[in-house]
Amino acid sequence: MNILVINAGSSSLKYQLMDPDTGVVTAKGLCERIGLDGRLNHKVIATGKKLEKDIPMPTHKEAIESVMDILVDAEYGVIKSVDEIDAVGHRVLHGGDKFVESCIVTDACKETIRECIPLGPLHNPANLMGIEACEKAMPGKPQVAVFDTAFHMTMPPKAYRYAIPTKYYTEDHLRRYGFHGTSHRFVSKRCIELMGGVENAHRVIVCHLGNGSSLSAVKDGKCQDTSMGLSPLAGVPMGTRAGDIDTCVAQFIMNKYNMSADDCLTMLNKKSGVLALSDGISSDFRDLDKAAEEGNEAAQLALDKFAYEVRKYIGAYTAALGGLDCLVFTAGVGENSASMRASICEGLECLGVKLDAEKNKTRGEEAVISADDSKVKVWVIPTNEELMIALDVKELLARVHAVMRRTDADAPVEKKLTFDKLVINLESYELIVDGVKIDTPPKEMELLYHLAASPNRVFTRNQLLDEVWGFDYFGDSRTVDVHVKRLREKLEGVSDKWCLKTVWGVGYKFEVHE
Repeated sequence: MNILVINAGSSSLKYQLMDPDTGVVTAKGLCERIGLDGRLNHKVIATGKKLEKDIPMPTHKEAIESVMDILVDAEYGVIKSVDEIDAVGHRVLHGGDKFVESCIVTDACKETIRECIPLGPLHNPANLMGIEACEKAMPGKPQVAVFDTAFHMTMPPKAYRYAIPTKYYTEDHLRRYGFHGTSHRFVSKRCIELMGGVENAHRVIVCHLGNGSSLSAVKDGKCQDTSMGLSPLAGVPMGTRAGDIDTCVAQFIMNKYNMSADDCLTMLNKKSGVLALSDGISSDFRDLDKAAEEGNEAAQLALDKFAYEVRKYIGAYTAALGGLDCLVFTAGVGENSASMRASICEGLECLGVKLDAEKNKTRGEEAVISADDSKVKVWVIPTNEELMIALDVKELLARVHAVMRRTDADAPVEKKLTFDKLVINLESYELIVDGVKIDTPPKEMELLYHLAASPNRVFTRNQLLDEVWGFDYFGDSRTVDVHVKRLREKLEGVSDKWCLKTVWGVGYKFEVHE
């Protein structure tokens, strides 16, 4: 299977062609300066062949066409035809609170991504351009959106709500969303696999540390809290981002220096973090390590501050989880900096964390770095967001094929169900409640339709995962609970002739009252 993974920026487009079954990448590259003069950087992994070429790319469409051309090129290509690409997976920054998992791109999906532009003004428009460019270049080819925010949608309200007037949440959707979700999901999932199941990795903290850094508290494979917030600015200090900061600091700077809000945010996002703490030496932790070794106090302060803030989050999340089974380091700094990992873990002995200095010398490899007598298992697990995206694409295609097989095997099924004050139209993916069309993600529609198509039948969570999702959803069946909860918010109290009912200890049913 060949999956093309796309990460589209405003003037760039990264790509990888890979087999999700093996994780093998056959080619990867970057289209840059889109909208200007255009340039393609391409690499064939097996041979190491590289191509750097100026190619006119006025829009993302031309960029995608350039990718298609180079993938089938006689010298630099890795496939004979574009038809060998089975599907395309797109990294999308912001899915708001609408998407709890990846989805096949439909008009409704694109519209929701568009609605989330105010929450992700820099990334979502570019992500949409990448999707639409692929649709034009490869008509009919399945496109899948994988959201950075989706993994964090299992957080409870006490974690994601801000202590501000409710209207800003209900009307403007201001809440903690979190980012790096694809990385956190991949790494936490891998940790659970390595530990032999959730019973041995019940409580996991993932430290995604790099130029952009975030932490997540994961319980039974589900995110309970994360350090980034409405935007990627929140949390620990990063390469150029300030991290958590008293908002009055921003107010003071804006008032004293006659700075606009946008200019202040630019300063906090691009001129702060360890770059600022080091007095401008660098935002690169490798440069800071070198400067600190040479006796530069500002560089040492930047490193100490970063480690201190990460350590505080680990302590807080251990308390939030009620203990800690596994601590995982990933991303550029987390995977490669033994000194930073040691600095972070120093003082965490009270939580049961004990490093092995020799084991901690590992770089970029999957390894246990905790001492044999450490109560908490400490891991280095390299992240692979592209593979996670490709796996999601594969799984979604499996769902589609499973549905198609069931449809082909059965007699024709009515795709529109009507009840009192309720219409479930799976043909158009429309949910009409009391005469009003309700915006509903595709997977919620499919789940509701599946339940309502067999009124009064009780389905277990595992049955629903198999029959609606079409594959064994990793680790837990709580994704069903999340979807049911969201459906109930839309449906409860509408009619006394039907209800979405929990059968305790078993599962769920769409109950119809005679």
